[in-house]
Amino acid sequence: MQTLNDLRLAVLIDADNIPYSNVKGMLEEIAKYGTPTFKRIYGDWTKPTISGWKSVLLENAITPVQQYSYTKGKNSTDSALIIDAMDILYSGKIDGFCIVSSDSDFTRLATRLREAGMKVIGIGERKTPHPFIVACDKFIYLEILNSTSTAIALDSTPEKRKRGTPVVKKKKPEDHEAQTPASNVKRLIATSITDLADENGWAYLGDVGNLILKKQPDFDPRNFGYPKLTPLIRSLDFEIDERESGQNHIKHIYIRNRK
Repeated sequence: MQTLNDLRLAVLIDADNIPYSNVKGMLEEIAKYGTPTFKRIYGDWTKPTISGWKSVLLENAITPVQQYSYTKGKNSTDSALIIDAMDILYSGKIDGFCIVSSDSDFTRLATRLREAGMKVIGIGERKTPHPFIVACDKFIYLEILNSTSTAIALDSTPEKRKRGTPVVKKKKPEDHEAQTPASNVKRLIATSITDLADENGWAYLGDVGNLILKKQPDFDPRNFGYPKLTPLIRSLDFEIDERESGQNHIKHIYIRNRK
């Protein structure tokens, strides 16, 4: 059986709409989901605005694709990336795509690739338009890959903080729903538990996490200062039951809404 890390991925990067400052972190993140079989970056390399990318391409084995701007104000880079994506799709050599861009022009591409049975992961900045985000199976914000980035505060009151809980700072509200307030996050988790719960109200944490991603592809515990879903769940005061799995040091975690 093929596992998640066995997936062959085509990584296609839009140099016009993505900063080059965290390429290493971005590729390490992609490695969690599969093996990059294709790594291509698209842009007009005659422009000084994307010259910063050039120094990191060889180091990370990313193939640059030159695309001149034929007409002022028109982005021909997008078209080149889309054409290559369809060529790669029909080659049958990959299992999924990682589209690195903050541009909504790739919304239809992501939708089409998913219709063809491909796993589609999006990576972009928080300014990415919502239609592109929800067109992906999973969307990751570049900001959370930076160790210096700040997270969205779920609860910043001193009396609610516990030892070992990350202290996070509030960011200015953004235009789209990635900046989810604590009440909305808890509601999303609670409804997902209800959707999957057995007769006693318990739901397997892994299934809950998968359902949340289907409902909200840009959901990520790191957006709120937590490395994994379990610490986030604990901070929001859900009931947790750790059950023995029959294997040493491995437990299955079940959660339910407090009555």
